[in-house]
Amino acid sequence: MILKSLRGVALLLVVLFFMFPIFWIVVMSLQTNAEILSLPPKLIFPPTLMNYTALITGHLKTSVGTLNIAFMHNLWNSFLLSALSVIVALVLGVPAAYAFARYKFRLGEDMAFTLLSLKFAPPLLVLLPLSLEFQRVGLDNTYIGLIWIYQLITLPLILWIVRGYFEDASPDIEYAYRVDGHSWLKGFLKIAIPLARPGIAAAGLLAFIFAWNNFIFALVLASGSKQPVTLGALAFVTASGIQYGQIAAAVVLSIIPTLAIALYAQRWLVEGLSLGAVKG
Repeated sequence: MILKSLRGVALLLVVLFFMFPIFWIVVMSLQTNAEILSLPPKLIFPPTLMNYTALITGHLKTSVGTLNIAFMHNLWNSFLLSALSVIVALVLGVPAAYAFARYKFRLGEDMAFTLLSLKFAPPLLVLLPLSLEFQRVGLDNTYIGLIWIYQLITLPLILWIVRGYFEDASPDIEYAYRVDGHSWLKGFLKIAIPLARPGIAAAGLLAFIFAWNNFIFALVLASGSKQPVTLGALAFVTASGIQYGQIAAAVVLSIIPTLAIALYAQRWLVEGLSLGAVKG
């Protein structure tokens, strides 16, 4: 009984430790700048929604006047770029993962490792040549260019997670399906894909979160109306000071989409990662 109570207390302390930054950000988003900067910090205060109102309406009031911001448009950009990047990565990565898992061919492992190495390469290593090439072909500061550059984040992740899941799934069902006279494509679409669905869902969700949180690619290759939410927060560093309340509200609004998707897809995420999807 005592051991069970100690376990519960330890678990509560761990949860509080990891949840406290989120709690503090939410508290800051409901305060004015003066209350946030007050010493000692105020735990009892009249909450205000002015920070959220400024983000939604796009009008930020400062000591030097009203500043127009496009945070909601940045939020939409993040969703658009992340969603389309994941869709493209799934279309390209799932068949490639199946090929790497089911077939052994010359230089196959080298190709797979090369794709994986793109995930771990420093972004600045590839950004300069890609930026120059994008300017040459007209993809600089475009949605298409950003979606393709986001493949450096999403494609290797999806490829290796889904590959491990295909390797864990027995190929016998597919062979039996083909013996009945069905084509390889039908076997892939009707047998392999449904068997790997939890792993594909988990990989897609993780890729979406990584793409959503990306900062450096958009910083170099996007400007103005193409910037995602990770860059939109820079608008709150103004000549009159740093708008901490708006930054906190922006953080809260920016984590809501990924949190909602993660909660909705929690079953597939847990199932996909627990049944061998991270094997590689």
